[in-house]
Amino acid sequence: MKKEKIHLEYLLNATSKNILWGAISTPTGLENWFADKVVSDDKNVEFHWGKTEHRLAEIVAIRSFSFIRFRWQDDADGRDYFEMKMNYNELTGDYVLEIIDFAYPDETDDMRELWESQVAKLRRTCGF
Repeated sequence: MKKEKIHLEYLLNATSKNILWGAISTPTGLENWFADKVVSDDKNVEFHWGKTEHRLAEIVAIRSFSFIRFRWQDDADGRDYFEMKMNYNELTGDYVLEIIDFAYPDETDDMRELWESQVAKLRRTCGF
């Protein structure tokens, strides 16, 4: 079964591109909302949840203050990735966080709910 691409957008009342970029691209920022512990050695990132769950990802593309794209190293399909992109809306002065991820058709609702809860945590921890 092939995974489907999921595209999500979240309006954030972020006033600082530095804070938002740090939250989605640095180990410390990701530890505040995405994973319990994040260890990075430039291109490879290790995400930990709880005491036993962890996954390795590779940063496959990055553009400062724009987007970061990860590929899970244990993913069978080498084309799947997850990406976090920040876009600034000049009219409102707000940022939109775009998330692209992939999930099997019977798991897309769960994936959307997971991202929804993670972004809610991002909003709380960063004051967005």
